[in-house]
Amino acid sequence: MYKLDKPRSVQKYIDEAPVWRDGTPTPRIPMTAMQWRIWLLASAGKFFEGMVVFMTGVALPLIELDFQLSPSEKGLASAATLTGILFGASLLGGLADSVGRKRMFIVEMLLFTVFLTGVVLAPSFLWLLVFLLGVGLALGCDYPTAHLMLSESIPSKNRGRLVLSAFGFQAIGALTGVLIGYGILSYSADAHAWRWMYAVVLLPSIVVLILRFFIPESPHWFIDKHRKQDAEKSLSVLLKRDPPYPPTINIKMPVMKQASTEDKSAEPAGYQLLFSKHRRATMLASIPWFLQDLSTYGIGIFTPTILVTLFGAYNTEHHTVAAVIQNDLLAAKGTAFLDLFLLVGIVVAVIFTDRLGRIKLQIVGFIGCSTGLLLAMFSLFFDGDGQLLMLFAGFILFNFMNSMGPNAQTYLIAGEVFPSKIRGKGAGFAASFAKLGAIITAFLFPIALASWGVEILLLMLIVTSMLGAWVTWKLRIETSGKDLETL
Repeated sequence: MYKLDKPRSVQKYIDEAPVWRDGTPTPRIPMTAMQWRIWLLASAGKFFEGMVVFMTGVALPLIELDFQLSPSEKGLASAATLTGILFGASLLGGLADSVGRKRMFIVEMLLFTVFLTGVVLAPSFLWLLVFLLGVGLALGCDYPTAHLMLSESIPSKNRGRLVLSAFGFQAIGALTGVLIGYGILSYSADAHAWRWMYAVVLLPSIVVLILRFFIPESPHWFIDKHRKQDAEKSLSVLLKRDPPYPPTINIKMPVMKQASTEDKSAEPAGYQLLFSKHRRATMLASIPWFLQDLSTYGIGIFTPTILVTLFGAYNTEHHTVAAVIQNDLLAAKGTAFLDLFLLVGIVVAVIFTDRLGRIKLQIVGFIGCSTGLLLAMFSLFFDGDGQLLMLFAGFILFNFMNSMGPNAQTYLIAGEVFPSKIRGKGAGFAASFAKLGAIITAFLFPIALASWGVEILLLMLIVTSMLGAWVTWKLRIETSGKDLETL
């Protein structure tokens, strides 16, 4: 039976199934309306990221034409948002440990809306880079903050499925971004059409910003700050049910170890802990994610460019607005079809991540990615329908295995392997380090594609995917089924 006066930890309250009047526990832990609201708002951030970042692949040819960009400037435009994510994940996301999860959850969406407005109205290429960088800062902050807001508010039993289903909105956003780009291009034969692509995101971002004011702060964060009463109030809002359950909340505070002055001065703090006591967790969260982002953003952003290059869509002699838009439409169709398999992959990840474990899915996914890229590379030695079939088969396999494996699991693991007091910093650092891979790919891909060709690039990504599988195995820490307090 449930005892009204028995103190327990925050996670024990969240993980506890309600009981019937006769003392029989319910067979599952029902999510409250507030828990679902937090899930939805966390999902929105990933949706916007996928939408904006991958829509860039459709918008880029028009941006290139509008501002008359060189290959290196085109690379800067591709890398600007990713560079912002790199700095935002650590500099802003890490603040979630000190100023609070909810506060940064709101700040990031405010920054996203303001800078996205700047992108739409950018008067020059330089200002466009500044605003894209700002959008990236906001999206980078969302990596750790959204994960923490969600994972610290839901039952441990469902954490993997719920966090990944929220993360899956990145794939939905990617597909939506491509479809929006296609729809706008279909009705607007104008070099400025790319501005409308980004403008579409503004209204929903404002709605999400407003709704984020009306959720509670993470009770785990309050406990870390020794604010017991605030934690109990937050938990009561989070677990509000009708009829009320639990009827009262009395949080058990963790026992604080007494340390001497010398011990306190010698003990590392903040980011130092990531590279001392939690070095293995930091490496597991960061290195595979970096290797995964090399291929994810290389293939994801530049799928339209690759399709255009292989099938001769670009007409270098007649580079008119109409020709570029027509080529962009053809490439967007192929990209939208391929992005469907990102959704299929994340659905499989949601189903199996708590059953098979994060590590196993990540390793299998990395191997599957390299196999898909190998098929795509072999397609270059064929002609006609054979080339088209093998290329699409390779990209389909890559998108599915990546979404099921490393793209989903690296995000999930990074928010689970660190203790609460440095969880924002740990997840933020991992996301920042990962985005180094994305930036390298985004900036160098257009240049390398023109200099080396598709074959060499695909071969390099095959090697990095296999390396990701090996590193995951060597550093493995399985988090499936464990509550955050235990971890």
